[in-house]
Amino acid sequence: QVQLAESGGGSVQSGGSLRLSCIVSGYTYGSVCVGWFRQAPGKEREGIASINKVGGSLIYADSVKGRFTISRDNAKNMVFLQMNDLNPKDTAMYYCAARPTCETRFALEMRAYNSWGRGTQVTVSS
Repeated sequence: QVQLAESGGGSVQSGGSLRLSCIVSGYTYGSVCVGWFRQAPGKEREGIASINKVGGSLIYADSVKGRFTISRDNAKNMVFLQMNDLNPKDTAMYYCAARPTCETRFALEMRAYNSWGRGTQVTVSS
């Protein structure tokens, strides 16, 4: 069973940056693709970034493209989400998730992921 744990959330002002981390354990790390999702109060959870098993095939939602960067360090069993130029619309709980298959067309869909972390809160003030 894959286990994931996020960290790095916090409160920042508009225009600021945060770097989220996700440690992945309990499985052959290099055998899973990882995605980042977020859920704002009263809204559905949305996929925002995905990365394949070897650190390629980077996919982003339009809402974060050009501002967020996903990366992974397989030696450390970690995946990162660098978030720049944050704005209040980015306020949400952020989750990392893992999936054993890596079809690109499902990269940002919740149904493709079977293991989830508990989330880390990001709050952006104007």
